[in-house]
Amino acid sequence: MTTVPSPLDLVDLPFLRTATVEVLLLGVAGGLLGAWIVLRRLAFFSHAVGAATFPGLVVADATGIRPIVAALGVALAYAGGVHRAGSRAGGRAADAATGLLLVAALALGVILASDVFHSGARVDQLLFGTLLGLDGGDLIAAAVAAALAVLATFLLGPAWLASGFDREGARTLGAPLGVADALLLGLVAVAVVTALPAVGALLTTALFIVPSATMRLLAGSVPSLLAGSVLLAAVEGVVGVYVALWADIPPGAAIAVLGAGVYAVVALSRAGLAQVATS
Repeated sequence: MTTVPSPLDLVDLPFLRTATVEVLLLGVAGGLLGAWIVLRRLAFFSHAVGAATFPGLVVADATGIRPIVAALGVALAYAGGVHRAGSRAGGRAADAATGLLLVAALALGVILASDVFHSGARVDQLLFGTLLGLDGGDLIAAAVAAALAVLATFLLGPAWLASGFDREGARTLGAPLGVADALLLGLVAVAVVTALPAVGALLTTALFIVPSATMRLLAGSVPSLLAGSVLLAAVEGVVGVYVALWADIPPGAAIAVLGAGVYAVVALSRAGLAQVATS
């Protein structure tokens, strides 16, 4: 007979305690940066930068390099390429570069995994996340990402907000838009990489897009969007960890399905209320 796990296991079992602290820290980074991702329409980039780390993960698995180091190098190079394309030719070029560079990275990762290094289960874990592979180093990386997200929101939030709503006006006032945009892409890349061990490269949207997209439907101001995104990302992360334990599935998948379900309920409820109000 299968034993049903208790919610107290999240604090009683060491590996679940680590996973819970990890998703709480990632909730801070994912919630804050996710709000800016939604406001600045960078959802495709934030998903793509996680998937683009695939060749770095393959090389790390084969050579013994810490995966987060290899993934960070690839993610920052990817962010730099997207920013360079966008600064030269505008938003459409940035979107095209995001897609083209993602395809190139995935193709390189497939070649390395199948023909060069013959990668194993470790890469699969980093693509989908795991509860068992987290350690103190992962917690430190997540804490650094959370601290950077908080600091950047205070220092660069006004520039990101001005750039998102009135870019030409912000440029006229002398706002450092180029530097601010580059730092936002770089911070998203760093934060996404720190989330790889917990939620996996393919499902980082579960923490960095879905909670903020949900709160965008409810929040009436930017501060409420930021605070609500952090709270929702943290709650969905902790509940997702418990569901992953209970259902014996990767945590990234559990958090993603939970987040999608919450978004659907909020969106449908809002649409229903709007229909009632207009009828």
